[in-house]
Amino acid sequence: MHVSLSSFAASFIQRKIHRVRRLASPFLIHLSALAALVFCLVPCGNLAAQQNDPSNSDSSSSAVQADSAGGAGSADQAGQAGQKNVPDAPAAQGPNPSDPAQQTKRILGIIPNFRSVSTDVKLPPQSVKEKFSDATQDSFDYSSIFIPGLLAVYSMGRDATPEFHQGAAGYARYFWHAAVDQTSENYMVEFVVPVITHEDTRYYTLGRGGFFKRTGYAMSRAVITRSDSGKEVFNLSEVIGAGASSGLSSLYYPTRERSLGSTGEEWGVDVGIDAASFVVREFWPDINHWLFHGAKPTAGSGR
Repeated sequence: MHVSLSSFAASFIQRKIHRVRRLASPFLIHLSALAALVFCLVPCGNLAAQQNDPSNSDSSSSAVQADSAGGAGSADQAGQAGQKNVPDAPAAQGPNPSDPAQQTKRILGIIPNFRSVSTDVKLPPQSVKEKFSDATQDSFDYSSIFIPGLLAVYSMGRDATPEFHQGAAGYARYFWHAAVDQTSENYMVEFVVPVITHEDTRYYTLGRGGFFKRTGYAMSRAVITRSDSGKEVFNLSEVIGAGASSGLSSLYYPTRERSLGSTGEEWGVDVGIDAASFVVREFWPDINHWLFHGAKPTAGSGR
């Protein structure tokens, strides 16, 4: 009897470990690839901005023009001509203390980025209506079908839920479950819990400092956020909201998936994906600056 119980326990633990590895491995691979992409693009963007900095060439050409123009005039006139050709502010060079990171409405024109706030921008407290609007936009934006669609392909490919079967009908089952999961989490994390806890669901871009400092800041936003009064508080909206959404998913998944282990796995993956999305939002202004030669939107919250 003792041997039988030991064998059963060992088998149960091995199945759980295999399940966690199977679910977490692709997520860790994607997160590593994302970090590598950001790590490569940000230094390249800064280097390209420095090489293309027109301030030195502008100053030189201004001095030459001032000298040639001042040959027939007074020294004061030459000085005034030089001052007119000097810009009031330095040209855009990427993130630095005098050049705040600017967010855009969308990342690459597709991915919603409505809740990202540019560096140094001061906003009034987020209203209940704004929290509801943000959750609705993230849930029903035209691009909201992409992630559930990709997840459905991936889940069906590894036969994550055998009860859904394969083929078009099976893909439809995987898709609508993933879509409901996404919508449920959006409303829990961005509306229901934040209204109760009086937390601000917007992402405030740091925009300054080294790569590791900004990455650490971005990932920490999964557990630290701002209250409606502007103070830093524990991110109950993310942690409790994602957990509640994972618990609700057990109501519409097959019985075999309704376990504490499955709920915990989904909870952890949801929080991890949100943390990775914060890293993308933090460095998006740098990547946008590098890709589009410094073109910048108007400062604001990205709305």
